[in-house]
Amino acid sequence: MVWVTAAWGACFVAIGWGLRDAPVLWFAALRALVAGGALVLLGGAQHRPMPRSRRSWALIALLGLVNVTLALGAMFAGAAGGAKGTAAVLANAQPLLILLPAWWLYRERPTRSTTVALFLGLVGLAVVASAAGGGAGAGLSLGAAAATTTGTLLFRRLGGVDVMVASGWHLIIGGTALAAWAAVTEGAPQIAWTARFVFSLAFLGLVGTAATSVAWFTEVRHARLDQLAAWTLLVPVVGLGLAAVVVGERPTGRMSVGLAVVLVAMWIAQRPGGMSRRSPADRPDVAPILQGEASARGGGPARDTCAGPAQKDAA
Repeated sequence: MVWVTAAWGACFVAIGWGLRDAPVLWFAALRALVAGGALVLLGGAQHRPMPRSRRSWALIALLGLVNVTLALGAMFAGAAGGAKGTAAVLANAQPLLILLPAWWLYRERPTRSTTVALFLGLVGLAVVASAAGGGAGAGLSLGAAAATTTGTLLFRRLGGVDVMVASGWHLIIGGTALAAWAAVTEGAPQIAWTARFVFSLAFLGLVGTAATSVAWFTEVRHARLDQLAAWTLLVPVVGLGLAAVVVGERPTGRMSVGLAVVLVAMWIAQRPGGMSRRSPADRPDVAPILQGEASARGGGPARDTCAGPAQKDAA
């Protein structure tokens, strides 16, 4: 999760570079299509199994529309409508948004420490947003966070489907819809294929989307959602840091205070004992999904890779 969040934080600087040479929605669509195409080709070369049921394809299509078409479109538009560092903060409000749905849908009850972290993180993000002056960029970035949260919750339903295949096809489906949206609103793509744009697109597509999607969705199946999503609070640290060093966007004093509050919230959420160690494989609603995934790979019962020391000793 350290390299995943670092890559996501760097994406906001790469988006800022690429938007100098391409329209917002066309750039977002190309990012998704490059990432999806790379994963589908790699999955085919490795002979990974394709989804068989209509339900799986329906969930993949819905995931693409939410997690790619809506989330990437709002993320790119948010970065275009505001400072890159601010967009990095607001577009990664997922830890605050996922807490109650994870409790309701998957019975991952938050601890007292998690609840404290939720409110602290909310305060920190509010301070950052107020320091940035809000505006359309802030609202779009928060919309991207809400869409990404919905996508994470949806992926939990895709038990038994290969992660790389599902990631690749959801990116292609969502990217195709995003390209259609771009064609209607922005017309024919007017893109300057400069070295800067090609580098930005390659980094965003292959590293910031393809690689991170497989890593993220793999962890979504095996870790508590609140604990996993809390890692994304590191993304603003990277985003604001790179924006200051590379782009020259110096955070204001109030913004720095808000960021510090967010970091404290992450420390509370991730410290030992701050989260319940109950893993998805221990829960009756998720265990069949993980067992189905293991069967699809031709293996035995799914192993609980999230068990704590006490659980492993008992086993």
